[in-house]
Amino acid sequence: MKRLIKDAARKLFIEQGFEKTSIRNIADEIEYSPGTIYLYYKDKSELLFDLHQESFQKLIEQFQRVLNIKDPFERLTVMGRYYMQYGFENPELYELMFLMSSPIETIECREEIWEDGRGAFNMLRQIVRECIDAGYFKIDDVEGTSLMIWSAVHGLVTIHLKKRTTMFEEGERIPRLQHAYERFVELLKGSI
Repeated sequence: MKRLIKDAARKLFIEQGFEKTSIRNIADEIEYSPGTIYLYYKDKSELLFDLHQESFQKLIEQFQRVLNIKDPFERLTVMGRYYMQYGFENPELYELMFLMSSPIETIECREEIWEDGRGAFNMLRQIVRECIDAGYFKIDDVEGTSLMIWSAVHGLVTIHLKKRTTMFEEGERIPRLQHAYERFVELLKGSI
């Protein structure tokens, strides 16, 4: 039942927006009464937060696949590829995680820190630190370098999901973005 509720809520949050989606809308979508949803979630904010955490857990699981790669720059490169793959294959989850403002507003209302984002970013920072220590990057700036890398990869995924690559043939879009990522990796390795 919880899976059914979350799937319907995710669909409606993305289609209608968080503010326009009600518990009643979600209940109608799954053909149950609103009371059924309240057995699992106290309100739609808690439901959204649960979806947000679940989505990040899936991304973190992708990232953990790089932990056995010894070379830190190769680990960083593969992690970026996994990030892009996750975004391209899970557009609804990516939207919920990074493009909708509602999950962050819910966290801010609770006066909490965005732990899911921090956990993923910390994995990136750790690998960047290892790249610096191994001599791949000349500049000892973990924070700035990590943020630059994340924003570049995030940008590639986002322009695709927001349909800003439609000037290219459909079959060319993702390959072009993957090619752009490989050019970014080459620049990254040789310039900082």
